Amino acid sequence: MPEITLGVIADTHIPDRARDLPLTAIDLFSKRGVSAILHAGDLSSMQVVHQLEEVAPTYAIRGNTDVLFAGQLPYFRRLEFEGVTIGMAHGHGNWFRYIPDKIDYFLNGPKKFSYYENIALSQMPGRQVVVCGHTHVPANYKVGDQLLFNPGSPTIPTRFVPGLQPSVGLLHIDSGNIRGEIAFI
Repeated sequence: MPEITLGVIADTHIPDRARDLPLTAIDLFSKRGVSAILHAGDLSSMQVVHQLEEVAPTYAIRGNTDVLFAGQLPYFRRLEFEGVTIGMAHGHGNWFRYIPDKIDYFLNGPKKFSYYENIALSQMPGRQVVVCGHTHVPANYKVGDQLLFNPGSPTIPTRFVPGLQPSVGLLHIDSGNIRGEIAFI
């Protein structure tokens, strides 16, 4: 079986914080011949899904800013590509967790990025890969037998990591093995 590549993107925030999806992200997915694109939430507009679908089939989940089209996207997805199981969870948890976290943020500053990554991991037990977003910070590392993968943001990297560049991700699947790649655009 030949290797397949999945494009991974999150936290695009179009049009609430950014005007457009960067062409560099679309070009990268096109040039790499991705078989599908996974969007880990905070699209802010379904326009993003339609634009990505011009490149490849797109699977998106709802993030904390995706309230205007709440019924159109699930909070979680469980997918399988070439025998590799992938879970998608934005990382903010649910509203009962997110609202107190937001209040704590205003009072005490941001939590460690691993806090939100652990939320996503807890929501997708047993999956080989957990794709998440929310922090706007790329992550590509193993936790036990699971690969935690956050592509960062192609439009607004977090201000809490000085010099962080916009990014997307690629997941390479070959004979049941998976490897993540962060691409700074």
